[in-house]
Amino acid sequence: MTTPFLPSERLATLENFGHSLRGQAYLYQPTTAAEIADLFRHARKNNLKVSVRGAGRSYNDAALNSGGMLLDLSSMNKILEWNPETGIVTAEPGVTLQQLWQKVLPDSWWPPVVSGTMFTSLGGCLGMNIHGKNNFHMGTIGEHVLEFNVLLPTGAQITCSPSLNGDLFHSMISGMGMLGVFTSITLQMKKMHAGMLKVHAWPVRNLEDQLNSLLDHAPHHDYIVGWLDATATGASLGRGQIHAADYLHEGEDPGYPANLQVAHQTLPANFFGVVPKGILHYFMAPFLINPGVVLINTAKYIASLRKHTFTQPHAAFHFLLDYVPNWELAYGKGGLIQYQSFLPKETAAAAWRELLALSHKRGLPSYLGVTKRHRPDKFLFTHAVDGFSLALDFKVTNSNRAKMSRMLQDFDQIVLDAGGRFYFAKNSETSPETARRFLGEETIERFKRLKKRTDPDNILESDLYRRVFGE
Repeated sequence: MTTPFLPSERLATLENFGHSLRGQAYLYQPTTAAEIADLFRHARKNNLKVSVRGAGRSYNDAALNSGGMLLDLSSMNKILEWNPETGIVTAEPGVTLQQLWQKVLPDSWWPPVVSGTMFTSLGGCLGMNIHGKNNFHMGTIGEHVLEFNVLLPTGAQITCSPSLNGDLFHSMISGMGMLGVFTSITLQMKKMHAGMLKVHAWPVRNLEDQLNSLLDHAPHHDYIVGWLDATATGASLGRGQIHAADYLHEGEDPGYPANLQVAHQTLPANFFGVVPKGILHYFMAPFLINPGVVLINTAKYIASLRKHTFTQPHAAFHFLLDYVPNWELAYGKGGLIQYQSFLPKETAAAAWRELLALSHKRGLPSYLGVTKRHRPDKFLFTHAVDGFSLALDFKVTNSNRAKMSRMLQDFDQIVLDAGGRFYFAKNSETSPETARRFLGEETIERFKRLKKRTDPDNILESDLYRRVFGE
């Protein structure tokens, strides 16, 4: 697969984070907006499609562009300006959340919204408008962006803020990178008075108990998240554990300010000071089969039955996915996919009960479930509702891939019938029909008008875009 317009040595095979999807693209690594503009001109002249990739942490095909040009922005990773007095930071799109928190925390600040991994890039975070364990309180990351500069495929460079080019501001944030390329991003950080969080953990007996705990306790905490045992059945269906966390106030942390330092926050490289975490995924792999996961989840639930309260560094609480490096490799050659749905609080329990029961009936249980409390936002491709989200991880194999696809499409119908929404950083089976139902024709037409305005030659495309919005 080569073209006369692109050198064959740039052809690379790339994968999604879960290693369940892959595609070949011509890979470029620009370091400046001028280089990106040159690549856009080349693409326009030769009728080529272009997409962008940050850290490649999406669970689906958002950062793949099979047969086209893929701009890897990971080298555009400079923090351009940091003001420790105001907590305002300006950074390039390839800066990761790890770089960001390590820069600001020693000065008593923290990013107001973070994902479950610190290795996502800021450009990717804005493109998908990530949420965290405090969405019910702080909203999405887009709500904390003061402004950004973006390069359009036409070569124009514009600045957007809530009051300047507001329509583009609320569309490029959540727009999957399909309207333009972020070149700098300015955000407001949140002031901290401690390097630790006070965490409360307690068990929940079933799905109703899980959702009621999220609903009742969220107003009283700064963060809340649930672990859900998706292998449990019967009266225990949806059982799990809730973790709620609170900031420590000024004077409450005896380790302040020493525990704001990066060395105190960094996740340990070894378990028990001996076992290197980098090899743990090899030991996890044999247990990632249905009976093994049932055993692990049952043991985890039993261990969670004691209520307890403890303190934990910010990084340890937020970035649980980073405790075991390359943990996703434990899922094997077929990889994993994550299915995340967002449902109103009135319909969530019934819909998710049906989803979990269907996964058991099909013999395809989720190996990990995570729940959160959410609120709506004003961004064009919003995934949020006044309700909850449930993220489910599934192991993919050659023998179950087609069966898995059919099941997730059946999930879509259950979620849509319950008034639910989806998140473009996750689900890999979303169809054009599903997108039309949860976004609405008016929203899609508005996006298409904006794309015609910012990308009149339709240069920006990705595998995700073609799958969901292709004509």
